[in-house]
Amino acid sequence: MLFALNIGLIALAQAASAETYERGSTGATVREIQQRLADWGYYSGSVDGIYGSRTVEAVEYFQEKNGLAVDGRAGPETLAALGLPSGSYSPGEDASGELALLARLISAEARGEPYAGQVAVGAVVLNRVEHPSFPNTIAEVIYQPGAFSCLLDGQWDEPVADSAYAAARDALNGADPSGGAIYYFNPETATNAWIWSRPEIVTIGRHRFCA
Repeated sequence: MLFALNIGLIALAQAASAETYERGSTGATVREIQQRLADWGYYSGSVDGIYGSRTVEAVEYFQEKNGLAVDGRAGPETLAALGLPSGSYSPGEDASGELALLARLISAEARGEPYAGQVAVGAVVLNRVEHPSFPNTIAEVIYQPGAFSCLLDGQWDEPVADSAYAAARDALNGADPSGGAIYYFNPETATNAWIWSRPEIVTIGRHRFCA
């Protein structure tokens, strides 16, 4: 009985530590939520640190597009997808928001590729997070302007393949078939001359992974 009580108290403490921002919330974190949503095209209101109706609508739009529960509240999953850790999340932990975001990217960029190729695409994102030349969160890497064509060609909005979730989990758990790559491209469709100059590490399916 005492053991069960202790487990219950721990669960309550964890729940209390999880920050959730919603209509009426104010402060620096709300301002950061608004700024990231604005930078990524989800929000056009004032970045004023006040969680009003326009912020709720922008969060709902972001959640819908990124496979999250649509409630207009920025809880741990949504914060993780935005690259903003909450009280219940710290970098390096698996978080469903972060997982969903990475899976959507993998599906949009590597749908139909061999499974190892899907994991490799996820690994490239994580390798960029660790690389000094790129942003330091999954969300910022994915939404970096011009980084991934799928955000512009409609693939981002397609349903997420089941295999992409498994590939995202494997990548987050440290699998890296790319061999440490920070770039990849399809030699059959690439038109950017610069990308051809990158040293090749491995080819998986239709993608060439490069340093």
